[in-house]
Amino acid sequence: MNLASTGGRQAAWRAYDWQLIDTGPLQPLQHMALDEVLLDEVAAGRRLPTLRFWEWAAPAVVLGIFQSVRNEVDAAAAQRHGVEIVRRISGGGAMFVEPGNTITYSIYAPKALVEGMSFKDAYAFMDDFVLEALGEVGIRAWYQPLNDITSDAGKIGGAAQARRGAAVLHHVTMAYDIDADKMLQILRIGREKLSDKGTTSAAKRVDPLRSQTGLPRAVLIDRMVDVFKRRAGLQPGVLTPHELAVAEALIHEKFATDAWRAKVP
Repeated sequence: MNLASTGGRQAAWRAYDWQLIDTGPLQPLQHMALDEVLLDEVAAGRRLPTLRFWEWAAPAVVLGIFQSVRNEVDAAAAQRHGVEIVRRISGGGAMFVEPGNTITYSIYAPKALVEGMSFKDAYAFMDDFVLEALGEVGIRAWYQPLNDITSDAGKIGGAAQARRGAAVLHHVTMAYDIDADKMLQILRIGREKLSDKGTTSAAKRVDPLRSQTGLPRAVLIDRMVDVFKRRAGLQPGVLTPHELAVAEALIHEKFATDAWRAKVP
């Protein structure tokens, strides 16, 4: 994107009224279902564009929609550590999450916001507010195409997107205080990547925000919210009874089923 188009795109954020949702801790399957419900609600025009920060009530491995369970996860290790395996509706790679150890958020936006952009540009554009927030706390961060957020100290997180009807879902998980040893026991792909790099410590590949900033997780989230609010405006929002009911139904009909979880065995 050139500077002129970037300026125009940044102004486009304010063309919408944005809501912020903070649900408190939820189970992994609830998060998976809510992403689909809120994407559909924005697409249907029943919900304003929304930013949602996630709180995890339990640890999980979150697989991308096209990923193989066998290839990505050591199921025995996951069971041993009490880590649930779930599958989201977007692409991208597997993420290992634990309560309080990651920063995860979703943006549910009209597709018009990224209309005409390449996927590469859309990813970077949707997360530019986070790069600015990280810069304000002393981290020089940038996008590593297609979907990694990285810094001089190492990878911080990864993004994924799903588009449906008139809306786009963009979500990100960033390492705040990740247990690298546990992650390597559970994620097979993590072992392969480290082996490929000749690296013996996961901390040298993924460097959590806690070690890079020394700041509490809540402070980092507040800074991200502040930057988003400056750029786009942001008002408090809540989940509606309808959205909660549909999400609960989706858990039983889709996300908790073996057919979905093992969509790619």
